[in-house]
Amino acid sequence: MGAVAAKKPREEVKGRSDALRPNVAARLFEEAQAIEQEDAIRAGMAGFLGRALVQATLPYREPDATLPVWGRSAGDTSLIIKPGHYHDAETNSFKSMGYPYGTIPRLLLAGLSTEAVRTKEQRVVLGESLGEFMNAIGITSHTGGKNGSITRLREMMKRLFASDMAIVRGGALGGDFAQSKFTVADETCLWWDAQKPEQAGLWQSSVTLSDKFFKEIVANPVPVDLRALRALRQSPMAIDLYCWLTYRNFSLTKPTTVPWEALKLQFGSGAEAEKKFRETVKRALLQVLEVYPQANVVPSKAGLALAPSQTSVPRLIRHW
Repeated sequence: MGAVAAKKPREEVKGRSDALRPNVAARLFEEAQAIEQEDAIRAGMAGFLGRALVQATLPYREPDATLPVWGRSAGDTSLIIKPGHYHDAETNSFKSMGYPYGTIPRLLLAGLSTEAVRTKEQRVVLGESLGEFMNAIGITSHTGGKNGSITRLREMMKRLFASDMAIVRGGALGGDFAQSKFTVADETCLWWDAQKPEQAGLWQSSVTLSDKFFKEIVANPVPVDLRALRALRQSPMAIDLYCWLTYRNFSLTKPTTVPWEALKLQFGSGAEAEKKFRETVKRALLQVLEVYPQANVVPSKAGLALAPSQTSVPRLIRHW
């Protein structure tokens, strides 16, 4: 097993960038060149994510808004999300805001977590303008309209900050059980003009992180390269795989294989067929290895074979 995992991952994962769409391959190549020339610390692009949200991740696609709860598990650790609600005046009833999903909440969490670790402050200032904040988290296209990036960002901020979350460990009948409930933010103040994203607001826009979320980030931050997250922004699974691999490589001391069954619990989408899931992981891994080529990871019949690798962000950062 060790010999297999130690092979060059780009030789084992057939196709590499030629299996990717041209625009995706070009973006990944450009970021890979920058990452190769200067590490994240020297480039000022070292970021952080909370360990719990690397182990158990947000939805990739939009769950049914009528679901009372959504969850994902990794081993005995689960992330459980309950959506926020609002009052619908037309029907005089309370409706779900929906779940945070996809790339944008991941970029938001990385941006907020990075600032919290850097400043050690719960109140995170988001920037002078909406455009400045969007650029900071890796959303460089500022478009309006129903499906524009500005509209989607504001919607995902609303969903993410209104959701109730819990990290649950164990819970089986008669077994060990631990639970930590939290929200991402206690207070949100957005003073930007969505019609003029490059114009500064009259007051500073900010998010005050909840006490539990802030403590989790500061106590257990996982270092990531923000350039890698931005390069992978069209694939939330690729973002999650990248974060998970560099997290594993901070402590991995010997070759191991993570079974497909365990990977499906952590990265799968419910009723997705096993074969389709494996192919989805392999495609996402192609992207990850473009920006994190040091990762010794090889898909096999049994699962993903991992061997000790250099971390994506140099080990000079030791916050956790």
